[in-house]
Amino acid sequence: MNFPSISLRASLLASTFLIVLFAGILYMMGQPLICECGFIKFWHGPTVLTSENSQHISDWYTFSHIIHGFIFYWVAWIVGKKRGPVLRSSTWSAGGWSVGFMLLLAIFAETAWELFENTDFIINRYRAITISYDYFGDSVVNSTSDVLAMVLGFFLAWRLPVRVTVALLIVMEVFVGYWIHDNLTLNIIMLLYPFEAILEWQRGG
Repeated sequence: MNFPSISLRASLLASTFLIVLFAGILYMMGQPLICECGFIKFWHGPTVLTSENSQHISDWYTFSHIIHGFIFYWVAWIVGKKRGPVLRSSTWSAGGWSVGFMLLLAIFAETAWELFENTDFIINRYRAITISYDYFGDSVVNSTSDVLAMVLGFFLAWRLPVRVTVALLIVMEVFVGYWIHDNLTLNIIMLLYPFEAILEWQRGG
């Protein structure tokens, strides 16, 4: 079997296994299964400056994970068109690598980042140089939901016209940036090369 041509059904089964395995590893790393407040909310949105952020099913950063799905799809599509076998266009093909194979790559990338994000190195960096002073890592429920949000973004990027996906990306980044003074772009900037001016603006200064 040509692995890049894996069916979407087989990919979904493998993806489910990967996500369950990921959740188990995260739990064994010491992350709480649910919020240590003792309950689960579908949405935590009042502010990101609380210890409950990244602990419930969804929050303001869920939008960033949807965007991850957009980006992972686009990267896999571009690389697959250049390096993968050219598959005849079909329901489950993006014209290069099969969508099933691309989905597996996206889930592997997302879960790898989520595990790295919950290491002491990244947790301490978030606390030291961003506004996430009360961040102690994600709960297993939240992190698994983040992966599923990425999957949603991946399928949206696959099915929607590129201009619509790009418009959604811009709207989400601007909307989230306006409401919480943070978004995927600012998060990357502050992790890699923090600016004091951005930090002061995020603090409300």
